[in-house]
Amino acid sequence: MTTPTLLRTVEDLGTVLGSARAEGRSVGFVPTMGALHAGHRSLMQRAADENDCVVVSVFVNPLQFAAHEDLDRYPRELEQDLVVCGEEQVDIVFAPSVNEMYPSPILTTVSVSPLHRILDGASRPGHFDGVATVVAKLFSMVGPCRAYFGEKDWQQLAIISRMTTDLSLPVTVRGCPTVREPDGLALSSRNVYLTDEQRTQATVLRRALDAGLELLAAGMRDPEAVGVRMAEVVRTASDAELDYAVAVPADTLQADGDLSGVVRLLLAVRFGTTRLIDNDGVDLSNGS
Repeated sequence: MTTPTLLRTVEDLGTVLGSARAEGRSVGFVPTMGALHAGHRSLMQRAADENDCVVVSVFVNPLQFAAHEDLDRYPRELEQDLVVCGEEQVDIVFAPSVNEMYPSPILTTVSVSPLHRILDGASRPGHFDGVATVVAKLFSMVGPCRAYFGEKDWQQLAIISRMTTDLSLPVTVRGCPTVREPDGLALSSRNVYLTDEQRTQATVLRRALDAGLELLAAGMRDPEAVGVRMAEVVRTASDAELDYAVAVPADTLQADGDLSGVVRLLLAVRFGTTRLIDNDGVDLSNGS
């Protein structure tokens, strides 16, 4: 176990990373909002495997929360997060304050249209503008690097990848597989909000994805039919309230005719006040 260097300011981050690059060290970056779990650990491990210096940011970004969402109750556990980072051989933890990230009211935001308006963007207006803006700022602060994101937040990954390409940012975005509990539930910082009964029922997300994948494997290419099948499975859980269940191209996230190529199945389901998302993918190029 190591003791990561804890940095609080953009200036200090630039100084430390500048020295690392002057020594010829490559940088891997894992942006997080803290409350680190095994999914985050997998990103850190991948970053450590592929880079000489690993940076983890811990910042609960207010720009991506609406007024009615859970900003105030979002878990903040920096001391425990530092322990996790030390166990994963992270070199630097960047944990800025809100004032450090946004020293004045922000007038410039990043929007990736139309990806920011659909699916989670329709349910959470402004959310992905907040995500893209803070990630763009973090990329600017960290500088040239490889950045690691979990595939569980597939829409976020698609938006950040497109933003990075469109703005010619000196960052290589790496998507990493979703980490799951033994019963199939995707790891998420929001899982702690579930009651015991809701936690048991939440496994319906994995079952719904499996049902959609089975339909595709059987030759179904109608995105509406696949979405309907996943929705049917979700509704077998009495406490589940479906937000969306879709089968879409993995890059555009909007189906236009029969499915082909790389397809992503995406779900959003509420259990009480807790909203969970999950997804899985398949390449239909062979045998479509």
